[in-house]
Amino acid sequence: MTEPVRILVVGGGYVGMYTALRLQRQLKTELRSRAAEITVVTPDAYMTYQPFLPEAAAGSISPRHVVVPLRRVLGRCRIVIGEVHSIDHTKRTATLSTLATEEEGTGHLELGYDELVIAPGSVSRTLPVPGLADHGIGFKTVEEAIALRNHVIEQMDIAAATRDPEIRDAALTFVFVGGGYAGVEALAELEDMARYTARYYHNLRPEDLRWVLVEASDRILPEVGEEMGRYAVRELRRRNVDVRLGTRLDSCEHRVATLSDGTRLPTRTLVWTAGVRTAPIVARTGLPVDDRGRIVCTARLTVAGVDHAWAAGDAAAVPDLTAGEPGKECAPNAQHAVRQTKVLADNIVAALRGQPHKDYAYAHAGSVASLGLHKGVAHVYGRKFKGYPAWFMHRVYHLSRVPTFNRKARVLAEWTLSGLFKREIVSLGSLEHPRAEFELAATPPPAPKDPSPDKSPDEPAG
Repeated sequence: MTEPVRILVVGGGYVGMYTALRLQRQLKTELRSRAAEITVVTPDAYMTYQPFLPEAAAGSISPRHVVVPLRRVLGRCRIVIGEVHSIDHTKRTATLSTLATEEEGTGHLELGYDELVIAPGSVSRTLPVPGLADHGIGFKTVEEAIALRNHVIEQMDIAAATRDPEIRDAALTFVFVGGGYAGVEALAELEDMARYTARYYHNLRPEDLRWVLVEASDRILPEVGEEMGRYAVRELRRRNVDVRLGTRLDSCEHRVATLSDGTRLPTRTLVWTAGVRTAPIVARTGLPVDDRGRIVCTARLTVAGVDHAWAAGDAAAVPDLTAGEPGKECAPNAQHAVRQTKVLADNIVAALRGQPHKDYAYAHAGSVASLGLHKGVAHVYGRKFKGYPAWFMHRVYHLSRVPTFNRKARVLAEWTLSGLFKREIVSLGSLEHPRAEFELAATPPPAPKDPSPDKSPDEPAG
């Protein structure tokens, strides 16, 4: 009896999930006969559809519909919730830890494989800005999106209740660093939500809220083109958003955002969305990487000079065959990542069956971005759109890309209902500390103080 071919997928994000999904479809016969097995190692049991995080933060979509449960979608794969710490490709082994190894105190375990797919994605790229680690808020996970929504509404509650003008101003100042998709869409959606929420406070007006977007370059949303980027700046400024181009964050110590132009902004909210970097595991694989820390790949999505190793997405430097420029690589975005997975999975299947491989080639179609409800910008196939048409295109495109019909139907239903009913303005801050109230109730009350030594317990006071 021959041993099954073991395929290890490191990461359960865009590339990891879509690659495993296509592999289980293409290798249906082999999986059924146990001639092949697919293992996905991922820190979370779900894939997050990140383009919907701004709408989840604004309350337009329920957070549970922004994620895709891997065990349901990848029913023929083995899902291991854990973290890969290192890879020894010469021995075809990966060292990882799981929740079970932590509970058992056994440390790490080794997992063998025959074919390796590296798809860990990226993590937030931070800079050594004083105070950033203490006060900054990220915006890359669904947990961060929920926490940010709760935080914004909580700051409005603080501002409405305090009598201190300094506390009020700091609570109502929201600073976002980074003018890419994540920063602009998050700010635009939350500003929209907060402006609507302000009508339910008797002593707050939308004009009292101060929104600041800090971008180091001279433009925002470079993916949609210079003209649409300028339109986005005008649209945000029309909504009283303070857009600072060519400006950096120098410090945010003591809850004061100090900018490179000398501006000091007391604030209780600093959202950091200034780019991403390759996941740290890539540096511990022993595979060849470029000067940006990404795995060097061929157009067939194999790791350059290495057999039985594959990569795609944010962690991979894949040559762009449609660019017409030698050495140019595909942009690390979801549009390329999802399409790369099809070629990657097909090439793995072809390798197992002794068939020829295909090259990955895809010409960038364009970009769309939301600027809040019914507002957006788009540059698609050379044509430019703005306002409602661009916003509608943004929703249609991303709805078509959400995995599974079940998820598409749920998102569409929520959009339909949100158009018929008012926004939800509730902050569920207790989600971040769910046991706080129980711990307080379970804490024994302090013992009563002893009577004064100068008086008898029965002696009346005075």
